[in-house]
Amino acid sequence: MLRINENRCLTSFLLGRKCVFCGHRKSYRTRRGYRKCFYCRRQKSLKRLRRELLVISAFRRQQTALLTAHDIGIPYQAVKNVYNKLRLQIIRQCEQEAGRMSGEIELDEAYFGGRRKGQRGRGASGKSVVFGLLERDGKVYTKVVDAVSKEILMDIIRRRSRKGSVYYTDQFRSYNSLKRYGKHYTVKHTKLFVRKGRKRLVHINGIEGFWSFAKHGLYNYRGVSKSNFPLYLKEMEYRYNHRKDNLLDQLIRLYFGYEST
Repeated sequence: MLRINENRCLTSFLLGRKCVFCGHRKSYRTRRGYRKCFYCRRQKSLKRLRRELLVISAFRRQQTALLTAHDIGIPYQAVKNVYNKLRLQIIRQCEQEAGRMSGEIELDEAYFGGRRKGQRGRGASGKSVVFGLLERDGKVYTKVVDAVSKEILMDIIRRRSRKGSVYYTDQFRSYNSLKRYGKHYTVKHTKLFVRKGRKRLVHINGIEGFWSFAKHGLYNYRGVSKSNFPLYLKEMEYRYNHRKDNLLDQLIRLYFGYEST
C-alpha cells in the first residue's frame, strides 16, 4: 500500500496536478512548457521537474548516483547535485526534529567503516565512531564523535535528553555518572542481552536494531568515504525515523521546500 501511495505521489507531481513549491493542487501549463502555480506563482520547467523527481525517486530506493545517471540518461554530476542537496536538507531536518528526548531512552555507540575488518567494537582503528540515543516508541538521534569519553557522551546526553528520564546502557564506564540525571539501568552483554527489572525489561535492543538498519542501508552504497559519512549517517537516521511515512513525499517536500497543506 505504501509503494502505491508513493507512485501516486510521484504521478501527481509529474502530471502537474500538484505544485512542488507549495503543495497546492491548482496549476497550469505556460506557453513555454513550464508548470505555474495559481497560489505561490512559482514556476518550473516540466522537463527539469520530471528529471529531478525521477532522481529523487531513485534516491528513495537507495540507488547509487552512478546507476541513476545511467538509468535516466543524464550526467552523473546532475544526479550527484540532487543527492547532495537532499542529504544537506535531511541534516537540517533531523536537527530540527531532534528536540530533547524523555521517558525511556537507550544509549549506545557503534563503529562504522574501515578498510579491514580487524578489531571490532571499542578500540577498533580506522573506523567512524557514532553515538546514538533512541527514545522507546519514538525517534533516534545520532552524532559522529571523535571519542567515547565521559565528557563527550555526557555533553550530548545533557543536550538531547531531559533530566529525570530513564536511561538504558551497557556497562561502559563513560555512563557511570548518568544516575545524576535520572534512573540508570545497565545490561552486561557478556552474559545476557535482556534482563528483567522489577517493572521493565532492561535492554538496548532498540538502538542495536537501528545500528543494524543503518549498516544494512549503507551497504547499498558500496563504500562511503569518511568525510561524507556524517551525511549518509543522517540519511539513515531520517529513513529510520520516517520509516512508517510516505518517504517519497517527505523527500520531495524537503528538496523543494514546501509545507504540506
